[in-house]
Amino acid sequence: MGWSPFRKTGLSFHMSASFKGYTLVTPMGSDSTYLIDMDGHIVHRWLLQGLKQAIYAQLLPDGRLLALATDASTPVPAPLPPHEIPAFEQHVRRIGGNANRLVEYDWDGNELWRYENEYIHHDFVRLANGNTLVTEFTELERAFAATVQGGLPVELPHLVADDLVEVDQSGKELRRVHLWQLLDPVADPRCPIERQAEWTHVNSLAVTPTGDILFSARMISRIGLVSPAGQLTWKYGGDLGHQHHATFLPNGNVQVFDNGNHRVGPPRSAVVEIDPKTSNVVWQYTANPEEQFYSASSTARTFPGRTGCLTTTSSCARAARDACLRSPVVAKWSGNGRHPLTSCPPRARTRAGSSEPCATGPTTLGSQGGS
Repeated sequence: MGWSPFRKTGLSFHMSASFKGYTLVTPMGSDSTYLIDMDGHIVHRWLLQGLKQAIYAQLLPDGRLLALATDASTPVPAPLPPHEIPAFEQHVRRIGGNANRLVEYDWDGNELWRYENEYIHHDFVRLANGNTLVTEFTELERAFAATVQGGLPVELPHLVADDLVEVDQSGKELRRVHLWQLLDPVADPRCPIERQAEWTHVNSLAVTPTGDILFSARMISRIGLVSPAGQLTWKYGGDLGHQHHATFLPNGNVQVFDNGNHRVGPPRSAVVEIDPKTSNVVWQYTANPEEQFYSASSTARTFPGRTGCLTTTSSCARAARDACLRSPVVAKWSGNGRHPLTSCPPRARTRAGSSEPCATGPTTLGSQGGS
């Protein structure tokens, strides 16, 4: 549904049932990350010096910030002549969520660590051992790419898929999972009305307490678990529609924001909880009417110790809101620009956490996702 450009931006309201804490907001395409309090006020800002086109940032438990973005010197892709197929390194700059720098900052904005990779995108996980897990674009061999089903019949660059890569503090690669090798080119086809440039398009990563990697692959509407040994142990899809932000819940279930794109019937979004042992949907949140809750790129996260309560962020609605089972919306924060000082950012990306203070600053509250 449409949103009026004259609606109130910033914090619309919040009730006592809302989860108390701070929200970390990284406007996509900006050069800054902001920490916002319960009244919608900016209490801290990190300027991502030397970077542009921010994708996502995460506040670590010790108060440091880890941000994914593009180096400011990276040129904007030039328009292509008709029927020209770009090289792989040029092609990935045209794919949503692309980045090439992952930088860690202290509370004062001083750079502490940097990882450079021209093919990283969308999401990352800082592991307990200090290493970092990233998702990386990879180009498929033409012979294999020809076996991948689905997609519009249009000639495009070589098919792109994803690897999941673990690096240490020196940037040395320690582990690589070829996700495309774990999927089936026939049973896991691309959306029939999407272009053929990509097969998987991983847009979120998470790691479970046992070390399994939970991934979301938008282009094939699949989520799944990869074991520490690199085996695909669970896969779910079929009724998802270009989902985002799969997370692992304390009860062992998986929660995902089902965007509902290209589904049969009117577009509508839902937050879905799935039991990976049975692949049954055990809970979901939708609006009434369903079409009132929709976004092409959004997120959802539950809160510690709060059963049936969640925060969602929306790119189309450009809003962050808390919802509980007994009260559909208990807090709402909206905007229509890229700078929270004047309005809320579109496609706000946030990460949930404890409301207790960090060693060097507040923690975060919210959820994370991407296109």
